[in-house]
Amino acid sequence: MENDYEKYKNNPKTKYLFESFENLLREEKELLDMKEGDVELNALADEEYKKVAAQKEELMKQMEKILTEDKEEEEFPNEIVLEVRAGAGGEEAALFAGLLASMYEKYAQKKGWEFKRIDESESNLGGFKEASFGIKGKDVYRELRHEMGVHRIQRVPHTEKSGRIHTSTASIAVLPIRSHFKIEINPSDIEVTFARGGGPGGQNVNKVETAVRVLHKPTGLVIRSMNERSQQKNRDNAMAILAAKLEQANEEKEAQKLSSERKSQIGTADRSEKIRTYNTLQDRVTDHRLKKSWHNIERIFAGDIEAIVEAFRDGDNHA
Repeated sequence: MENDYEKYKNNPKTKYLFESFENLLREEKELLDMKEGDVELNALADEEYKKVAAQKEELMKQMEKILTEDKEEEEFPNEIVLEVRAGAGGEEAALFAGLLASMYEKYAQKKGWEFKRIDESESNLGGFKEASFGIKGKDVYRELRHEMGVHRIQRVPHTEKSGRIHTSTASIAVLPIRSHFKIEINPSDIEVTFARGGGPGGQNVNKVETAVRVLHKPTGLVIRSMNERSQQKNRDNAMAILAAKLEQANEEKEAQKLSSERKSQIGTADRSEKIRTYNTLQDRVTDHRLKKSWHNIERIFAGDIEAIVEAFRDGDNHA
């Protein structure tokens, strides 16, 4: 029985409740001893025993609830890094990548989530060649995990005089940031370099080398974090993103080993899979996994993606 209680004793969130639970266990034993030692106290001991049992049950419910929430947060954490990268289409693709980043930022604002820029590389016309953002808030991974994959836009660019439709792409990666990563990173596999930051903070940021570049030598992965005021915060950000990327790569590898087929039509998309098309001329957004479309593309780009998120939630519930 002692081993059954280890999970409550070792969890910082349930430890204080478990101490009260242990006191009740001791009290329970004393009451049992009292019943055996004195028949006249039986009725009194029985009454007290019931009270202690009820208190124990309530504490056990509270501890189980905390552990269940912990488990759920490990599966669907409340913090992600969202990466956007321009694909085929040159400057148009970079502008589309910027449009998608803005869409997720506006959606985050509507949800009351924290949204911060981690690293960005702008194109000549103000789009993004690539950029990464930290988003933190309730259910953020649960809601945005289906956004991962290749997004495609079909539109007539402002610079196109003949009215010809261009097709451009941008890819989205969604990395869950968990409190406990299964992957362990060997410090000798890491090379950390510093540069002057470009984030908020005025002149001080430019004078001090706060921006961090982390190279993971075995895989060649490079992570940059530049928008925090301190070098340590940028380093922590970069290491968390690296751990998330390595874990995701490991999970994808394991999934491929287990099965070559998808468990369901609706799933977290592979980053190379074309998942959605935004057609501005037809004012339509189509998700190819759901085989479903939505209209009013302007509102969708303004962060009104609740209907899309909801459609995936319904699909998850019926999967």
